[in-house]
Amino acid sequence: MHLSSRTDIEAPIEHVYKVMSDFENWERAAMRRGADVSRTDKLRAPGVGMGWHVIFRFRGKERAIDIYLTEQEPGAKLAFKGKGRMVEGDLSIELVSLAPKRTRMVLHTQVRPLTIAARLFLQSLKLAKGRVQGKLNKRMEQLAIDIETRFNGARGR
Repeated sequence: MHLSSRTDIEAPIEHVYKVMSDFENWERAAMRRGADVSRTDKLRAPGVGMGWHVIFRFRGKERAIDIYLTEQEPGAKLAFKGKGRMVEGDLSIELVSLAPKRTRMVLHTQVRPLTIAARLFLQSLKLAKGRVQGKLNKRMEQLAIDIETRFNGARGR
């Protein structure tokens, strides 16, 4: 199943990339939402090859997924691969500078089933794709607002 979304952010591309590549902040955000996050790599600096093992509850069951940073183009792109027991997928975030203080963020995600149960689950999501797409778009808009707020807060200091 493929989903994509894009949003425009009133902040320079450098700031947006800095926020999106702040991996420690994303780890803490996942933990605040109840996930157990642990690093699986030994890298001293952020970069391709970083990995995380994430355990979380979804639909009443505990799930686990391993996520790896597969591509990093500073100021332009981040790409990840993830694999769980039932699904695997890819996620990419591309940034395009529209103006000195305006950035377009484009997200692409592809999820593939590994089991029959996962295939049935993804099929049900495809039937509700409009609703799923709407939730993704709303989350991207909220992320854009959060990034803009951080930028305006940092600029006001």
